[in-house]
Amino acid sequence: MSRTHDLGIVDGLVYLEGTFLEANIYISKGKIVDITTNYYAAKEEYTAREKWVLPGFIDPHVHFSLNLGKYTSVDDFKTGSISALFGGVTTFIDFLDPITTVSEFEKAFSKRLKEAQSSYADYSFHLTLANTKESAENFIKKAIESGLPSIKVFTAYSSSNRKTFDGYLYSLMEAASKYNLTILIHAENEEMIIENVPVYEHSKARPEMSEITQIIKIAEMVKHTGAKVYIVHTTCGTIIEELSLRFKDILNEKLFIESCPHYFYFNSEAYLKENGYLYTMTPPLRSKNEQKKLIKNISGIFSIGTDHCTFNTKEKNKKYTGDIPMGIGGIEHSFILMYTLFGKQIIDKFTLNPAKMFNLYPRKGTLYPGADADVVIFNPNYSGFIKSTHTNADYDLYINTKVKGKVEKVFKSGNLIIENEKLVKTAPGNFLRR
Repeated sequence: MSRTHDLGIVDGLVYLEGTFLEANIYISKGKIVDITTNYYAAKEEYTAREKWVLPGFIDPHVHFSLNLGKYTSVDDFKTGSISALFGGVTTFIDFLDPITTVSEFEKAFSKRLKEAQSSYADYSFHLTLANTKESAENFIKKAIESGLPSIKVFTAYSSSNRKTFDGYLYSLMEAASKYNLTILIHAENEEMIIENVPVYEHSKARPEMSEITQIIKIAEMVKHTGAKVYIVHTTCGTIIEELSLRFKDILNEKLFIESCPHYFYFNSEAYLKENGYLYTMTPPLRSKNEQKKLIKNISGIFSIGTDHCTFNTKEKNKKYTGDIPMGIGGIEHSFILMYTLFGKQIIDKFTLNPAKMFNLYPRKGTLYPGADADVVIFNPNYSGFIKSTHTNADYDLYINTKVKGKVEKVFKSGNLIIENEKLVKTAPGNFLRR
């Protein structure tokens, strides 16, 4: 039977959920329609010989246009999405501003939808709770009804009224387990934290034990409630070891761990540098020992987010952490940074895992027919240095980092977007109801 597709990507090594196949993929109307060893007519054809053909990457944790009052993160949805696409990230999930009542939801949702209209990548949001006494079930029903079946809470930041206390967190977990909603948790034991310290004390003031003890407490709650819980930006290898020993029955079944590239590439010694303020984020960078343990325990980490939240040097250049907007960038380099350390074992942590966790599968995270035609052509044999960046921030901590692998082409909904390190086409991203 004769057929003509919109696009063919041929002769590549196609990644299908854990397996590489020598195959061709064909795309029509923005969807993958065939994976085959046959050759068909296509209006456009690209050869991927000796290259990997991967699903577009998903970053489940970004902060574009994050308004902190005094500061707003300098990557908005347009510049942030461009930076993302250069790194092969075709889908991201940002956050609604924290709310304390369900009546505040529509305003928070419409605000972020309006801001995200400039995105060139597809996007969704997590609902975010501040300290609240309203019924957990009310928030959960609203989130699901709105296509946002994930809610983020903090176990710290009572100074800005964002802390969710243990009693409410437990009731939220109980309710979430009935509705199959995912709870994201920023896990730090606030009683062990000292705020507004000199930069060189940033890591000591938010100690490793504040994260370790808090996650163990959360794990116990998960065991009792059966809730699905996702710990964001985990920094310590020790807690992965503890969970693997004491909670292996729920790890990657009910309790899921996210980490970020910066915790693998930098450690707390950065805060002793003259420009240590540039490395500030929360939770902070950890000791060399914890960094080594984190690398050693990569198999216990479910997915990689970037917590991408950029500010300019002038805004970061302060002596005390209370004056510094917390966060760094990294979305553009996240996949190659992690591939450099771990090779192909990290592919699912950028594709299949976040897609399934956040109700995007099988539309995203896979190359099976029916999926959106978001495709990355990746050269696994490249060796070189990171030399360019497309963040709106005036610095990038990863410039001149030695890496393996290179994102050579990025297709979004079947359109070639990135080629030869250039943005060759743009189109509005889509809001994704999950």
